[in-house]
Amino acid sequence: MNAVGIDVSKGKSTVAVLRPFGEVVASPFDVIHNDSDLKQLVDLIKALPGESKVVMECTGTYFEPIAQFLHNNGIFVSVVNALLVHDYGGNSLRKVKTDKKDALKLASYTLDRWTELEEYVPADEQRKTLKILNRQYNQSNKIQTMMKNNLISLTDSVFPGINKLFTSPERQSDGHEKWVDFLNAFPHKDCIAGLYLSVFKTKYKSWCKKNKYNYSDSKAEEIHTFAKSIIAVLPLNYSVKLLVTQAVMQLNTILETVSSIRKEMDRIASSLPEYKTVMAMYGVGKVYGPQLMAEIGDTRRFRNRRAITAFAGLDAPPYQSGQLDITSRHISKRGSAALRKVLFQITQVFILNKPENEPVYQFIDKKRSEGKHYYSYRIAAANKFLRIYYAKVNQTLKLL
Repeated sequence: MNAVGIDVSKGKSTVAVLRPFGEVVASPFDVIHNDSDLKQLVDLIKALPGESKVVMECTGTYFEPIAQFLHNNGIFVSVVNALLVHDYGGNSLRKVKTDKKDALKLASYTLDRWTELEEYVPADEQRKTLKILNRQYNQSNKIQTMMKNNLISLTDSVFPGINKLFTSPERQSDGHEKWVDFLNAFPHKDCIAGLYLSVFKTKYKSWCKKNKYNYSDSKAEEIHTFAKSIIAVLPLNYSVKLLVTQAVMQLNTILETVSSIRKEMDRIASSLPEYKTVMAMYGVGKVYGPQLMAEIGDTRRFRNRRAITAFAGLDAPPYQSGQLDITSRHISKRGSAALRKVLFQITQVFILNKPENEPVYQFIDKKRSEGKHYYSYRIAAANKFLRIYYAKVNQTLKLL
């Protein structure tokens, strides 16, 4: 038995090798994440007599290069949750934290959990790419919200209420919104209020045709009347126009980025075997479907439905000590926050649309009638939806 503990960090790892009864085969040493160093590590592990197992913590994406390299070279690798190792072997009053100590701790953990270790299997390239795209999509969405709020705040001084004047949905081709593009042509209310209605109609019609938006006389009259009725704090000058148009350009760039990522996510998700099954579920569309598939991955890697619930952090473990037995507790939240967010967004679709024939909404309605708190039945509904997803997708994948 050769227990190899690897403490992973960015660009390098610290490796230690132990055998039973505390025998140190290799004192902690550093390995750079490049081809030559990793090949030397593979040769070292393969040269050890007897069976060898490697354990490392799941640390973001840093562990993936070395874990995948070792796996591809036929070495048993297990990637464990950092929480499982954090308090392991804490038999000292002094808190010592070094890479060398952590590598030795991981090697000791490997020996103690030898028969329980689960082998790491890299996700296929499509699922891995889909997950990275989803994380970038979420980051871009945050930037989009920040920039949109910034533009609205800016227009409160030059064209207050312009963002509520148009109700058109975003354009499918590039993600642009009509009120944002409109500001690029008319960045100040005086750009409209200072024109005769007939002149503005001509300009507005030409702008709609150029930017492929629908035009109507009634809307042009509404905009013109609105522009004359509001008050601007800042005057129309070069500096104000520059601020607005630059803010519009930045927002349009991120809108195009979000739209492109969303389309690419749908394209990759559509190539996965469970795509049609997922898209057929109520509350799931072109946005939430690929996000669910990205964050959950292959459902066959979960032993049972309790495992996928724990992965999402929706489990609420019981707490019992002596005569104290608490069965109603908060969810653990020790799971994927991105997955929980998507699940809560889907439950909101059920609450808003009230599909009475859907089991998830029936469950929501039942819990609500029992007097459950809003957050309680939202979490319970997310849990139920996840279990249904797990059952349907697993059934589809087993048929392959």
